[in-house]
Amino acid sequence: MKNKKTLVLGASSNPARYSYMAIRNLTEKGHSVVAIGLKEEEVLGVKIQTKQIPFTNVNTVTLYLNPQRQKDYYNYVVSLSPKRVIFNPGTENPEFYQLLKLNNIKVEVACTLVLLSTNQF
Repeated sequence: MKNKKTLVLGASSNPARYSYMAIRNLTEKGHSVVAIGLKEEEVLGVKIQTKQIPFTNVNTVTLYLNPQRQKDYYNYVVSLSPKRVIFNPGTENPEFYQLLKLNNIKVEVACTLVLLSTNQF
């Protein structure tokens, strides 16, 4: 399996949140994880940042932000030049899809947890 450095955008330290589960499952599968959320916290050794850090070599961005909250991150996500952005259930955003496609970034409307559990990540 290839390590795909992944940014979890909308990360939370609450074990009941899907973003937390994504961090857990990504790390268990051997992927490097970076995270941005509302609070500076740590999840399973992954520090959640609160600022738009210019991470390098990000393969995948997985979104856990509603479309309205995503607007503040449009340019940031594009600047990271990921290979793909995963829109998890509830994050679907046609406006953002267009911007990503214009920048040759693959749009995937899927569930990160399902992709990981079925070895399609």
